[in-house]
Amino acid sequence: MQQDQLISTCQQRRANLASQLTPGVVIIPTTQEIARNADTCFPFRFDSSFYYLTGFTEPDAVLVLVIGEARTEQILFCRPKDIEREIWDGYRYGPAAAADTFGFDAAYSIDELDHKMLDILSNQPRIYYPLGKEMRWDRRINRWLNEVRALVRTGVTAPDSLIDVRGVVDEMRLHKDEFEIGILRAAGQINAQAHIRAMQFTQPGQYEYQVEAEILHDYYRQGSRFPAYGSIVAGGANACVLHYGENNARLNAGELLLIDAGCELHGYASDITRTFPISGRFSPEQRAVYDITLAAQEAALAHCRPGDTWNAPHDAATRVLAQGMLDLGFLTGSLDEVLETGSYRQFYMHRTGHWMGLDVHDVGSYKLDGKWRSLQPGMVLTVEPGFYIRPADNVPAAFHNIGIRIEDDVLITADGYENLTADCPKTASDIEAIMAAGR
Repeated sequence: MQQDQLISTCQQRRANLASQLTPGVVIIPTTQEIARNADTCFPFRFDSSFYYLTGFTEPDAVLVLVIGEARTEQILFCRPKDIEREIWDGYRYGPAAAADTFGFDAAYSIDELDHKMLDILSNQPRIYYPLGKEMRWDRRINRWLNEVRALVRTGVTAPDSLIDVRGVVDEMRLHKDEFEIGILRAAGQINAQAHIRAMQFTQPGQYEYQVEAEILHDYYRQGSRFPAYGSIVAGGANACVLHYGENNARLNAGELLLIDAGCELHGYASDITRTFPISGRFSPEQRAVYDITLAAQEAALAHCRPGDTWNAPHDAATRVLAQGMLDLGFLTGSLDEVLETGSYRQFYMHRTGHWMGLDVHDVGSYKLDGKWRSLQPGMVLTVEPGFYIRPADNVPAAFHNIGIRIEDDVLITADGYENLTADCPKTASDIEAIMAAGR
């Protein structure tokens, strides 16, 4: 990633945000370090919207934009320079270097935040910040407001409205720029290779966590230092648990392994699910369910184009899945009846995708004015139909505990879509061939 390009992109984003707001003060904090145990912390991960607007990755920082009629002052509060702490914890920019490096008009120590905000908020008409996101920040901003209100007899006026800034920022983040698309494309390629490694590694008798370790190893090897979320490595019946996370069961011959895993690259996520036979070849029943699920994904992808609504891929996938359930004899009635009554939800109970970006379940509204929004170029979403067959009286025993999900990451383009994770094989024959080559 080019640091100069990141910084200039973030400057443009801050200017874009300010241009969409009326005069006032924007306050967007990043996250704080969280204790894991004793004197150690979990690995720090910045707030996505803060990073989107700043490119700054240290904890204990706040972005402040003072929007006026003529210009916007861009201010960063961050940790002070502290050589002694750097011996223990590593390099800190400090306010002076941070302002110069990241293109801010001014930067101050986070220790000065409470004092400085009284001057910044005085005589301002409104405050924009992530209202209600964190109680500690709600309380802090309310305290600042009350302190400014206490100055009213000196002629100072206080902001009289609090506005949730997330709606505007989320809409900006929903439409990916070329800088972001390049990172998402690279993350998809890294993730695809890691899933291929898992296919080639998997053998009966291993444990789920051993396969997970191979995936994480390949992320790190390729330059992704963190997974985008907790990996789901689910063998056999565990694949029918949508958010399975224990990853500690033994893998059995003749069963399937569902892996839902994603890497994070420069803050951006990739999200792939593949399902494959632990022994290397699908049984006839597994293949039948797999091919239905893949056909459902293909039907959904056909509706990933500008002008289609957000819900169109889901509706298309659901029709194919429901027809497959009828063809296998799991359900009775007509296709329209199955869709109307929702009886298909016995085997398919989730949506077909979600937005993706800095968060794996990224921000952005799915409806506008009560209607499903239209897909537009620059939007990135997942397409992930599934078919989950728990033991039931209406299901032959040979199909019990088959759980399949197939997921790719899709960029909407001017004339259709680009599959960002196309390098990861997904036809049954391709999967079997790759597994055979790795043994």
